[in-house]
Amino acid sequence: MTSRFHLISLGCSKNTVDSESMAKILQADGYRSCSDASQADILIVNTCGFIGPAKEESYEVLSALAAKKGKEQFLIAAGCLTQRYGAEVVARVPGIDGVLGTRRWMDILMLVNQIRQRTLPEPLYHLPGEAQAVGIDEADVPRVAIQGPSAYLKIADGCRRPCAFCAIPLIKGTAVSRPMENIISEARALRDQGIREVILIAQDSTDYGHDLGIKNGLAVLLRRLVRSVPGLDWVRVLYAYPGYVTDELIETIASHKALIPYLDIPLQHAHPATLRRMRRPANIEWVHRTLEKMRAAMPELALRTTFIVGYPGETEEEFTALMEFAQEIRFDRVGVFTFSHEPGTTSEPLGDPIPMELKKQRRDELMTLQQRISLEKNQAWVGRTLDVLVEGHGEVEDSGEPIAIGRSYRDAPEIDGLVFIEGQPPIGEITPVRVNGAMTYDLTGAVETSSPILISL
Repeated sequence: MTSRFHLISLGCSKNTVDSESMAKILQADGYRSCSDASQADILIVNTCGFIGPAKEESYEVLSALAAKKGKEQFLIAAGCLTQRYGAEVVARVPGIDGVLGTRRWMDILMLVNQIRQRTLPEPLYHLPGEAQAVGIDEADVPRVAIQGPSAYLKIADGCRRPCAFCAIPLIKGTAVSRPMENIISEARALRDQGIREVILIAQDSTDYGHDLGIKNGLAVLLRRLVRSVPGLDWVRVLYAYPGYVTDELIETIASHKALIPYLDIPLQHAHPATLRRMRRPANIEWVHRTLEKMRAAMPELALRTTFIVGYPGETEEEFTALMEFAQEIRFDRVGVFTFSHEPGTTSEPLGDPIPMELKKQRRDELMTLQQRISLEKNQAWVGRTLDVLVEGHGEVEDSGEPIAIGRSYRDAPEIDGLVFIEGQPPIGEITPVRVNGAMTYDLTGAVETSSPILISL
């Protein structure tokens, strides 16, 4: 009888890629994926442990599976939460049979076999002690996660940045870049499968190649990619670190049609004093100069960023500076998070002195400002034509009229807006759409049947 596994992936797209890779390893050994947990032999949760709410979600999912687990089923807790907290996770969720960390996810099959063969009921742990991302390309399995006509492709793992609030180096270890040839080979395979959008991801994509001795490694990779894999439609890059968006990288993105003019550059704040306490780059003048260069080279550039409000010591003056910065720069997309106090990070000694009520108030103020900006940005597209990657079909709730749902180059999957299209052009096609309506985050339009000047990418 074929063994089955049920895998739940929580957290970010980087986790999604790891989950898909684990699934491929199990499938290569004859296991079959199962959407119904009650019908699976192996239950796996690839957890997130980045901030408090993500940890609680992971505990809730693990607890729910453990409570319903049958006598012949095994439950494995994998990923960020277990890498960081290990025995604490097992103590809080009785019923876990195995623990697998982030640094050796490629050993999932080995752990499953060990659990099946064990003679004692105690959970088995597989958690390397060194804070080092290892085995990035040991398993012969692509580091990709396909979602409809798009796919995430991981180019590196871990992070070497010193951000005081962030637990990623504790969880993932230092930055390790994947071999360029592996990335190119996987991109070529995705193209050949009909994937229209390849999204390159890493904790810090602009650090790609540093450990390999490659200067301006991301720019080098992008040029190699478009040259070696002709026919790629869209290549999107997530995420850029302030201070490492070089002139060479800007020129590279601006010079190649497949490299869409979209950049997510998490700035976290805009007041130098706050940034210094965060141990982040605090040169705001660099930000202004670099964004000016990018917008000059790519007039249709879509910019996304994230901010943290309520960081320890954030004064009204510092928060006001952040508001003024957001108003001046006018990002296309912004995510705002309240500070999460994380034990073990270098910000731990600062405590969590700002009341949650004030944090939420500041988040709401900043999001209200950004919503106005986002709406104005979207309204500026009305009457213009955008290429849209069609991802699904549906119908208007009231009238039942058919619609299609897709994304333009301005919209990264899961975090940005959508384009709602009259009619139902084929899923997977990149279709010119004449924009006829704008909302805070989304656009509406109809398939362009004439021949206007397209904003093509």
